[in-house]
Amino acid sequence: QPTSTASSAHDEETYPEIPRVSLEEAKAAFDTGTAVFVDVRGADVYAMSRIPGSLSIPLADLETRLTELDPNQWIITYCT
Repeated sequence: QPTSTASSAHDEETYPEIPRVSLEEAKAAFDTGTAVFVDVRGADVYAMSRIPGSLSIPLADLETRLTELDPNQWIITYCT
């Protein structure tokens, strides 16, 4: 399970129900197939730069495309 290692106190206060993982935990989970990275930026930005192997699901589409994700994997979203 992800541990709570929030990137900032503001994030933790704003979204306390969202677990945070360290970069090391995220990479290890991704490398073993336990996690998937989901880039929630627009497709144009994803095309310019992305984490290799990540999925592109723009934030505006995320709710309608959740069925594309494996519920048994950690879903790690990123936008920067």
